[in-house]
Amino acid sequence: MVQRVFPQRQNLFLLFAFLLLVSSGFFGDQSSSFLLGVNAVDNGLGLTPPMGWNSWNRFGCNIDETLIKETVDAALDLGLDKLGYVYYNLDDCWQKRRNATGYIVEDGERFPSSIASLSDYIHSKGVKFGLYSDAGLFTCQRRPGSLNHELRDAKSYKAWKIDYLNMCEWGVQDPATWAPAIGNSWRTTSDIHRGWDSWTKILDANDHWWQYAGPGGWNDPDMLEVDNGKMTYTEERAHFTMWCLIKAPLLLGMDLRNITNQGLDIITNKDVIQWNQDPLGVQGHRVFQEFFVPSNHADGQKTNNTKNDLVEVWAAPLDKDQHAVVLFNRGTTEREITALWDDLNITSSTPMHVYDVWQHKDIGTAVSNFTATVGPHDIVAVQLSPAFDVAVEVL
Repeated sequence: MVQRVFPQRQNLFLLFAFLLLVSSGFFGDQSSSFLLGVNAVDNGLGLTPPMGWNSWNRFGCNIDETLIKETVDAALDLGLDKLGYVYYNLDDCWQKRRNATGYIVEDGERFPSSIASLSDYIHSKGVKFGLYSDAGLFTCQRRPGSLNHELRDAKSYKAWKIDYLNMCEWGVQDPATWAPAIGNSWRTTSDIHRGWDSWTKILDANDHWWQYAGPGGWNDPDMLEVDNGKMTYTEERAHFTMWCLIKAPLLLGMDLRNITNQGLDIITNKDVIQWNQDPLGVQGHRVFQEFFVPSNHADGQKTNNTKNDLVEVWAAPLDKDQHAVVLFNRGTTEREITALWDDLNITSSTPMHVYDVWQHKDIGTAVSNFTATVGPHDIVAVQLSPAFDVAVEVL
């Protein structure tokens, strides 16, 4: 999306306040009762990161009601709703103008049956429906924004039974510091684009705000680019794993009607999705980082001035005293990476079962650390759980 001049923050507050008062079903199941994140809005929603699909990354403005219906049908045929992918969201370009009384009007050529009818269709399938709007005068693509029409739009969204509202912000005004009081998720970064460099840069930017996320309110580093090209299988697998670890909203961005086997394999990994939906709700973050000079460097010494050979450990505590750990090789050379219990806030002498969430198998028990060899632009992702009264084989 093309960025625009931002409205004052109070306009965002005004629109969200109206939506929280008037809309229904915004972000999730109201029956859950987990503790809210730090300063999270107390609306009973968004207690785990939302999961679903958004039209923008693959289709941009080239959307219509046939595409959306086919996408929802394809998602259900694939069983994605049973994994938690329940929000199906229109991004920019669904809206056309405002009528004589100031109410938003959909693009009748793209959505001849109306947004209300499309919403009914999606809800009839047992899943939920979301829309994009903007707190300014115009959206990114110069469609009508909500400024000065906040109450009218909130009434329309309620009448259309909208479950999820996506607003432009991009993290420019540091919404992690104020948006938890008014919404269930907030963008922390610029838009994602296809390719390794984009999502890894966004990962770094989002990490700054990890302590602001939790049940009821989540940092959003933008939608997934899995199965959209310009990445290898291992790069896409790393991308999805890291988004799960950092408790990002899991909004798919591919063409679900033509998903590849590789893409489907990645987005349906229940072990990794469980990290994202863990009820403890602690965002994963970087706990270790080390730079290496390229192998052809004269003295072979470590340095800190290049990301060409950068290795990291990322981690998050999980429910029931478990830990999600990712050994992340951002470089171009195979590396051995070690996660130390001290960096994970685990007592060094504690034996831990090690379960590989991509191989889907137990790989042994470890004490004080876990080490693995990680290929270039790849990850090793494991789940640690306490192992008492067992024979220990140090990995």
